Amino acid sequence: MQRNELVLVVDDQPRMLQSLQDLMVGSGYNVITALGGQQATERLLEHDVDLMLLDLKMPGFNGHQVMDFVEERELNTTVIVVSGETCFDAMSQVLKSRAYDYIRKPYVPEDLLHTVENALNARQLECQNQVINDRLARSEKLHRYLVNSSPDIVYMIDNKGCFTFVNDRIAELLGYDKEELIGMHYRDLVFIADAEQASYVFSPRAAADTSPRNVELRFKSRDGDRPPRFFEIKTIPIELQADDEAETESDGATEVGIYGVARDISDRKEAERTINFQAYHDLLTRLPNRALFKDRLNLAVAQAKRAGHQMAVMFLDLDRFKLVNDTLGHIYGDELLQLVSQSLQDCLRDGDTLARFGGDEFTLLMPEVDSKDDATVVAKKIIERLRQPFTIEGQEIYVTISVGIAMYPQDGSSMDSLVKNADIAMYHIKGRGKNDYQFYCREMNEATMQRLSLERDMRKALESEQFVLHFQPQIDVISGRIVAFEALVRWQHPSLGMISPTDFISVAEETGLILPLGEWVLRKACSVLSNWREQGIHDVRMAINLSSMQIEHKNFIGLVHEVLRENHLSGHDLEMEITENLIMQDMENSIKKLMQLNELGVQIAIDDFGTGYSSLSYLQKLPIHTLKIDRSFVNEIEKDGDDACIVDAVIAMASGLRLNLIAEGVEDEYQVEYLRDKGCCEMQGFYFGKPAPEKESVALLLNPPFADQRLPSVG
Repeated sequence: MQRNELVLVVDDQPRMLQSLQDLMVGSGYNVITALGGQQATERLLEHDVDLMLLDLKMPGFNGHQVMDFVEERELNTTVIVVSGETCFDAMSQVLKSRAYDYIRKPYVPEDLLHTVENALNARQLECQNQVINDRLARSEKLHRYLVNSSPDIVYMIDNKGCFTFVNDRIAELLGYDKEELIGMHYRDLVFIADAEQASYVFSPRAAADTSPRNVELRFKSRDGDRPPRFFEIKTIPIELQADDEAETESDGATEVGIYGVARDISDRKEAERTINFQAYHDLLTRLPNRALFKDRLNLAVAQAKRAGHQMAVMFLDLDRFKLVNDTLGHIYGDELLQLVSQSLQDCLRDGDTLARFGGDEFTLLMPEVDSKDDATVVAKKIIERLRQPFTIEGQEIYVTISVGIAMYPQDGSSMDSLVKNADIAMYHIKGRGKNDYQFYCREMNEATMQRLSLERDMRKALESEQFVLHFQPQIDVISGRIVAFEALVRWQHPSLGMISPTDFISVAEETGLILPLGEWVLRKACSVLSNWREQGIHDVRMAINLSSMQIEHKNFIGLVHEVLRENHLSGHDLEMEITENLIMQDMENSIKKLMQLNELGVQIAIDDFGTGYSSLSYLQKLPIHTLKIDRSFVNEIEKDGDDACIVDAVIAMASGLRLNLIAEGVEDEYQVEYLRDKGCCEMQGFYFGKPAPEKESVALLLNPPFADQRLPSVG
């Protein structure tokens, strides 16, 4: 559907600029682009731009300067920052400015479109509210001249506080006949909570004061079922002659009374309440938002400083929420956030403040605690509560939560430092396996900076092709033939040298970079295998490791099919290696995806078999072809020991289930002899060759080192 709003896309990278333009145009928006900040200012002056997607880090005229330009020129343009900048302080600075929201690169298209739609809806609501306020203002000016036919309540009160006159408007607004009010005391009409304010304008003492008075009051409806209505009360003291005719000057026996107008402002109050709620609350969960949380945290810090007591700030992040959003869609994701927020609130003490900080992140303020133990109790309660599944439209969804905790005053004496340090502690627990809590300590700062630096370098590495594949052979020890190669990713860092995947894969999974990295590995490995086929090298498979985010992504099967087709490969040429824990995270989805891979002919191998915590029943449910004996078990094979019982059990199990078997981490002759003697004939490890670049691997294929020699056997 075509939209009327005009969107300006600003980036200094032509490819990113084109990607954003295509995304927005494809969603029906009118789009103009600017290559860099300087061109953006020109576009802003040439067009009435409703919304701007703005990069921060641009040479010359950067994103911050563009936002300053918008503010200086008082341009009515909503700004969403789309940037690869990951520094917490930079993001905080942006969100404190005029920016509506901050989207990290690489962005998720659905998240970006969702944010754009929310921003434009908020903008539209603001315009509508402004229209309402303008209309009320015009109405107020007109009503001053239309006393007798006024839409306001016009009234007179004597010096005893009783009504002596009221116009017909009272019946329409509050349900009273005007005759009922004549002689009634004002206290019978005013809402009880506003009685003190009412006496300020209606009492005899107020009438004796000749200065006009204004106040906002609530009047009760006649039937009592409807809620009180808000009125803006304007009063002018007057002098009443004995014959009850009003005069502004005394010319005989007179009484002092009140003349006034009560203007119904209920709609305005509702609009103000709505605007105020939207300004300080998250509309999805109805929780306080970032702004309100920071206000309360600043107040709590000031109170804690005066009273000398401790307080705790928690940063909570849902684990696997992005996976739910990507696989089930935003409707499920939004409902899940609502259910989670309700569960979190059930875990709080009176006086605690839970806020949605953004996305799947929440913050919790515990304004007064005796010790860390108080925060520990709440954190454990939250973690335990979220272990229970959430049911949405009959489907059970499991999520867990990681909690970082900062204590005042030891972990920070300001709002920013407490939130930042709680965030650092939360990321620390994510790096240790998630679904737990962690108190902040100063040593985490260095680790966090290293992690942020690694994440930043990884994003650059994907763009500049710093990743390479090495290949480790899998050998049939009976024939000495190479039957497969496992593709293993390495990072050739420009300053740190070759980095092992153990140092960066966890960061890639946590930040979502595992998806583009995994796609690159799949495409590169299949391209290499295709080249080998063209060189006449056949009968060798390519094994690729998968992460949970890859296999659970909704487009994964389509991607595998596309890559195989592009490289003229059959599914039988490919083997996907997955871990037991990956399967058990979402058994139902895993079975579905692995069945689809099996239909393509792709072989499935269980990597690190025996190290997970799972039921063996899944071996019969899933289309598994191969079990890989973990290297930790192979290392237990010793000449003078009897510690290989697990290896023996796995070999017997694979034989009984008629599954292929590969032993990993084979490093010496005795291990080769023992495994072959027990019936495991395919092996992989340093004994046969370390992971090597493509050129060296091709040399192994063309001149197999074990094909013409007899591998060691038990004597």
